[in-house]
Order: sequence, then C-alpha cells, then structure tokens
Amino acid sequence: MSSSGPDFTMKDFLGTVSATVPASPLRPIVVRADELEELPTDQIHNPTLLSVAGRLPTATFELFRQTIPAGASSDMQRHHHETVHYVISGTGHSEVEDETVAWSTGDFVYTPPWTWHRHYNDSADAPVEFLTIENSRLLNLLGVGRRQSAGLVTVDEARARFSQEEDQ
Repeated sequence: MSSSGPDFTMKDFLGTVSATVPASPLRPIVVRADELEELPTDQIHNPTLLSVAGRLPTATFELFRQTIPAGASSDMQRHHHETVHYVISGTGHSEVEDETVAWSTGDFVYTPPWTWHRHYNDSADAPVEFLTIENSRLLNLLGVGRRQSAGLVTVDEARARFSQEEDQ
C-alpha cells in the first residue's frame, strides 16, 4: 500500500487501521506517567519540555505532556496538523495568528492547521502543564505532515522570515 502519491487510496489506508487494539508489551493499553519518553531538547525546536506517550497504540494521533517553565514560552511555529492543548495546570496566553487569548487550568486551547502560534506561561513562579493532542501521525502517514519553527519571534517576524524563504 502506498502511503501517499498517485497509488494512495483512502480505502486501503483505512483498511490498515485495526478496529481493535491488540495489547502487547511494546504497545500497551496504559502508559504510566513515569514511562513517558522525554524528547531530546537538542533535537526539537521547541524550548518547552515535551514527553510523548509514544508507546500507546494510536494510529492517527500523538499525545504529549508539555511543560512550559515559569515565565517562558513555546517557539513560534506552524504545522499542517491540528492541535488541542488541555491545560492541566497553570495560566497563560496564546498567540494564534493575529489573535491573543488567555487560558487557565481546565481550559482547552485549539490550534488550527498552518497557523502561526506561540503559547506563553504568564506565571513567574509555576510551570504550565499541557496534555497536547495532535493528529500529526495521520498526516505523516498520508505523507503531508509539515512543520516550521521560527524560534522565539513575533507572528509578524515569522511571516516575514518565511515569506522571504518561499519567494526564493
């Protein structure tokens, strides 16, 4: 089966997604908090701490526990996948394109596909903890996953930088 391109069919792809999840030591039904896999900070653009529940047998979405240290933020980024952050603890705000929205414990923060966004911890004392859910696995399986990071910049700076690169 082709995962993208002219030979790809949705019927074949959906046929590979099992209706049941067989439990195994490699793909357990439960991943404990101390079993989350911390992503190496030198291999990701995001300056927050990201731990993935990568052993869960999900086929189409990815789950992370994301920590933004006190007074810090994520990077300015955009990606093809959708993301929902559930705020486990803390308060902050997010820039999503030209909109700034505040959030706190118990809120859900939605990031639409291919929008510049950045999340900020407004506390000087306590970290923000997110449960981050994204459909990146599905888009990567389809061969259409894409992500850009502009670093610790504003939306306007990210737009300017990446519009120059697209013009070249």
